Amino acid sequence: MSEQTSGPQNPAPLRRDKDDPAAAPKAAARAEAPSFTPEQRTQIETLSINLARAAMTAQGAIAEMALKNAERPAALTPDPFHVAPALTEVMGRLAAQPDKLMRAQADLYSRYLDLWQTAARRMSGEAPQPAASPARGDKRFASPDWSDNPIFDVIKQSYLITSGWLNELVAGVEGVEPMTKRRVEFFTKMLTDALSPSNFLMSNPEALKALADSGGESLVKGMENFAADLERGGGQLAIAQTDYQMFRIGENVATAPGKVVFRNELIELIQYSPTTDQVCEIPLVIFPPWINKFYILDLRPENSMIRWLAAQGFTVFVASWVNPDPRLAEKTFEDYMRDGIYAGVAAAMDQCGVKQVNTVGYCIGGTLLSATLAHMAAKGVAPIGSATFFAAQQDFSEAGDLLLFTSEDWLADLEKKMDEGGGVLSGQTMADTFNALRANDLIWSFFVNNYLLGKEPKPFDLLFWNSDQTRMPRTLHLFYLRKFYGENALASGELELDGVKLDLKSVKTPIYVQSSKEDHIAPARSVYKGAQLFGGPVTFTLAGSGHIAGVINAPAANKYQHWTNEALPPTLEAWQAGATEHAGSWWPHWAAWLKQRSGDLVPARDPSGGRLAPLGDAPGEYVKVKS
Repeated sequence: MSEQTSGPQNPAPLRRDKDDPAAAPKAAARAEAPSFTPEQRTQIETLSINLARAAMTAQGAIAEMALKNAERPAALTPDPFHVAPALTEVMGRLAAQPDKLMRAQADLYSRYLDLWQTAARRMSGEAPQPAASPARGDKRFASPDWSDNPIFDVIKQSYLITSGWLNELVAGVEGVEPMTKRRVEFFTKMLTDALSPSNFLMSNPEALKALADSGGESLVKGMENFAADLERGGGQLAIAQTDYQMFRIGENVATAPGKVVFRNELIELIQYSPTTDQVCEIPLVIFPPWINKFYILDLRPENSMIRWLAAQGFTVFVASWVNPDPRLAEKTFEDYMRDGIYAGVAAAMDQCGVKQVNTVGYCIGGTLLSATLAHMAAKGVAPIGSATFFAAQQDFSEAGDLLLFTSEDWLADLEKKMDEGGGVLSGQTMADTFNALRANDLIWSFFVNNYLLGKEPKPFDLLFWNSDQTRMPRTLHLFYLRKFYGENALASGELELDGVKLDLKSVKTPIYVQSSKEDHIAPARSVYKGAQLFGGPVTFTLAGSGHIAGVINAPAANKYQHWTNEALPPTLEAWQAGATEHAGSWWPHWAAWLKQRSGDLVPARDPSGGRLAPLGDAPGEYVKVKS
């Protein structure tokens, strides 16, 4: 065979890029493929490994949670907030008003049109005013990336427009029973808060930046925090709000010196050491809420109300409530009245050798004190010379969003939880309820900080105290929720304790009422309505800030303001119209009122030198019991 018949010895290479139509794009793609430096490849590998670590950590934590909850009764229900009937009614009312719905839809379209126009103007180099801005105090979008980056700015504004429109739509529904509407409004706000783009990794620019800058370490740390919170909650997510290891009761919080001078099943009564040579003859006995520990009154020396009162020349007693276990499940409201208020007042009088004391009731402790004053009036006894109330309610007709958690459906769920817990409600359940009232501040901010950013929560004594909740005994708690929130029985004169029907008009004791302008637990309007129920002289003061900061506002801090008005007109609005504003704390105003009712000066009282033998040092043992 000749060379020609045997074929070419060196065939030309195949030109697939020319002959194969699919080859050209592939070749172009290869030519355009990025060429990574060794450092970049290392960064990509590190990021990939850390993303896998984060996923494995989260999966392991969730699997462990599932195992721990496997034998528990099912916690998930299709409607845990019992909002479905109310939502159906509100949506039905909206559907029955198609013209209103069409106007609302047109309004939403108009808002989005504004957003598109401002976004286009910004892309062309202008600096227009945003179509939507966060409300004052909304910290979710504080990072400059939410505004500096046009994409995230549009995401933010789109969310604000949609969530604002939806909440306004629900709020504008007419012809619905007020509590039904309020329940839907609360649920809608919870839902829109949960769906904020700040709560998701891929739509949070700050979290994405942390992820990139750390090579994925931020997400690994976040998932480790997530796993630790599940472990601390025993299989239930308990989001850490502070560094709990930084605080020790009796060492760096609750450090005011004193002695436990009385103890029964429900309270330890602490008498604090004087800091003046002379004190007022009539001592002061403080009854804090039993939902939290008493040391909100003694967090640090610089903001301790207890230390401040001692420095003003008062003999200060504080009731430290027990953290009840199942043995106390059947304790009643009457038990807390007898073994709490009556017993604490009697012990203080015995210790000081006096026939009367002045008292303070804070929050639910004030509600109990109010009922006890009416009980004492009915019995014809008067061991209390004056009573002060901090953020305490007697009339619950306008009691804030906690009213939404007192429907019979909700109470049935609560009772079931308490039965499963041996007759007490866990402190975590109480914390979850209160946190839900301010979800952005007390839930989602920590969700983002701890899990998406992978940061440790900062040490903060107030949040340490806030998380140190106590358990609730079943009988007492259900009675309180049904009789006060549900029936408003004290205000209506229908409440009966220990066989006695209570009438607050029979209380002639001088009363000082403190309320806070931004209180979401005991709203100022609700507190004001309660102040008008007493039959004696009442002094009402309105403080700046909320349920805690409005009360615990030491004068040295020079924070906030307060308003005073000697009159007590029919409405809070009328009272405010005639009130005088003062800078700073309301404590000096109250102390002046209290001193007028505290008798002459006597030698200072050493807690170890009274009629009652000391049982131990402050802050006592009850406060150290964890839930």
